[in-house]
Amino acid sequence: MHRLTVQYFSPADPAAFDERYESTHVPLVHALPGLKSFTLTRPQALGAGAPYLVAELWFEDGDALAAALGSPEMAAAAEDAAKYEVASTTMFSGEVRETLG
Repeated sequence: MHRLTVQYFSPADPAAFDERYESTHVPLVHALPGLKSFTLTRPQALGAGAPYLVAELWFEDGDALAAALGSPEMAAAAEDAAKYEVASTTMFSGEVRETLG
């Protein structure tokens, strides 16, 4: 599996961020071609610097992620994400390797 992780830091208005993210952005992400799983985590800081929200988008492999990244659906999701007032956003992806079993 291949995972795209997006971290959102310090929204200007957390309540407005949450409402818009759930009502607008989540449906846009659900429409991505090849998406296998989409999870959201609200991290509890164990030290300084925890993001406000972490989104993980799972795809079968790197090719499926690349296809999604080039899709009109991703363009729509990226356009929406650019409207969020957050201190910063970090994105990264990689192949996930299971180490148990």
